[in-house]
Amino acid sequence: MRPGIASSCDRDEAGDRRPSSVLVLDLPGQAWFDVQLMHGNGEVAAEAPRRGRPRSEKARLAILEAAAELLLARGLSAVSMDTVAERAGVSKATIYRWWPTKGALALDALYNEWAAVRPRARDTGSLRGDLLSLLRPWARLAASRPYGRVIAALVTEAQTDPAFAAEYRARFVEPRRDQARAVFRRAIERGEIPGDTKIEVALDLLYGPIYHRLLHGHAPLNDRFVRDIVDTALGGIMPAPPAAAGPDAAGQRVSGSRRAGAEHSVPAGGADPGHGR
Repeated sequence: MRPGIASSCDRDEAGDRRPSSVLVLDLPGQAWFDVQLMHGNGEVAAEAPRRGRPRSEKARLAILEAAAELLLARGLSAVSMDTVAERAGVSKATIYRWWPTKGALALDALYNEWAAVRPRARDTGSLRGDLLSLLRPWARLAASRPYGRVIAALVTEAQTDPAFAAEYRARFVEPRRDQARAVFRRAIERGEIPGDTKIEVALDLLYGPIYHRLLHGHAPLNDRFVRDIVDTALGGIMPAPPAAAGPDAAGQRVSGSRRAGAEHSVPAGGADPGHGR
């Protein structure tokens, strides 16, 4: 028997002592038992009941949810540690344990909201499919609530506060761009795009239009728009198909270019037919 753990005994009908199923633990024994539960060693851990989510994790999620609701309902200025603590049912000391400033809390709250859709860089077998699976869920979520004004407030704060700007990029901008970088690296490994593809420029081509519509609200941010962004960006990234062979190849390329130009021209005095998509 391990030190610190004693087994209580009962008596059967004949009066003989038999082990009981109840363990009597002194303080050192209880400590040993807890270690086994943490590390999953031995038969004790295997028979232990599953525990729920740790209290600290529940508190952290409650804080993030309270901060996100304040952000969406009243803006960045409403995210004070006192108000968040009251809404989340925790102390301010608990909040400061994870977030030194309200700006850091606001950034994590927003990223936690957007990460809920979990658009991980799924491998669909093609760059286009990977980008659509990454961007569409996020664009749907971004358009579902008034996130535009939240982003606008964060960007404004970042322009006037260098320390907050560094946190904004580290906590909010870079994690999302990292997901897309992984998509492009996979495409390079597959030989789908050139190895010298300017990935950072490609990311700006993809995310820039989405943020543009999110901030200005001048046109819908929807699945069709995301598809158009991806197709337009890939038109400049993907290698051109091999030229047609034969004496008429040059003439076909010229006439094809003219047709493409005619299809995309804007009628005099008219609106761009692609506007609003």
